[in-house]
Amino acid sequence: MKSHELKVLRTLLELDSEEIGSRHVMQLLDQFYIEGPNGKHECLVLEFLGPSVTDVLEMRFNDERPPGTPTKTSVQQALSGLAHLHKYNIGHGDLHTRNSAFLRTPEIGVVARKDGKPLEPGLPAYLVRPTSYPADVCLRQQQIKIIDFGESFSTNDVPETLHTPLCIRASEVIFGEKLDYRVDLWSAGCMIFELIVSQPPFDSIMATPVNVVQQMLETASDELSVRWQQKWRTMDSTWTGSKTENSLQEWLEETYFDGVRKEDFAREEIVQVGALVRRLLRFEPSSRASAQETLEDPWLGDN
Repeated sequence: MKSHELKVLRTLLELDSEEIGSRHVMQLLDQFYIEGPNGKHECLVLEFLGPSVTDVLEMRFNDERPPGTPTKTSVQQALSGLAHLHKYNIGHGDLHTRNSAFLRTPEIGVVARKDGKPLEPGLPAYLVRPTSYPADVCLRQQQIKIIDFGESFSTNDVPETLHTPLCIRASEVIFGEKLDYRVDLWSAGCMIFELIVSQPPFDSIMATPVNVVQQMLETASDELSVRWQQKWRTMDSTWTGSKTENSLQEWLEETYFDGVRKEDFAREEIVQVGALVRRLLRFEPSSRASAQETLEDPWLGDN
């Protein structure tokens, strides 16, 4: 357990639990230490959560599109949780579908002897059903929570770099610039894209910083920041300085309307999704839409 992770989890406990966004952020319930033959171990008690969004997509929707309404709700809830973190100057640092999990009311069964006698010492009073819930159940009773705060940070304790998966890593992380919580906004754009079409906007196979930035240059809705251009030229000597025509909308529509999997969103909505993602996939952190602003986006406004 990293000390800054525990610090952030403790901070979350002190925040207003009545805020809507707090419902979509994993909570620390308790903390204690165990002394053993191998030393002292820190233990955390966290909320009981179901499978990650990635698990549900792979289990239930590997060969088809997830239904539109639950998908939109998942996007809205993840952004609500992110807005809650950012309101209090907390960056998650590793936002993606595997770090968002479904929440359900735990199924608890009382343990009892058939003969009605008291349980022997050491036996649990109850058992809790494992978290591998059926994917359809997760979607019907869905509530998303952002989990895994191993890369999280506060504005007064910002790390020099992050270890977000390369294909969803913000441009300022790749170029080694000073970071803040707006790295999450780039990752949120990638996450929304993936929730809609079941794959991230940038190729993750054999990804390197060079080929990821090359894809960014084709997709981001603004120009590469001047302060990064010289560094980029040392990474890719073939770069001419010109920007390829933005292809994100074309790529989004081509991937969603592939003629194989049934669509649940109309083309007009996919145009709105593309516009929302482009507000987040911007090189310049200050020009990205905030998490709160995305919640007011036209695509989410009627959800």
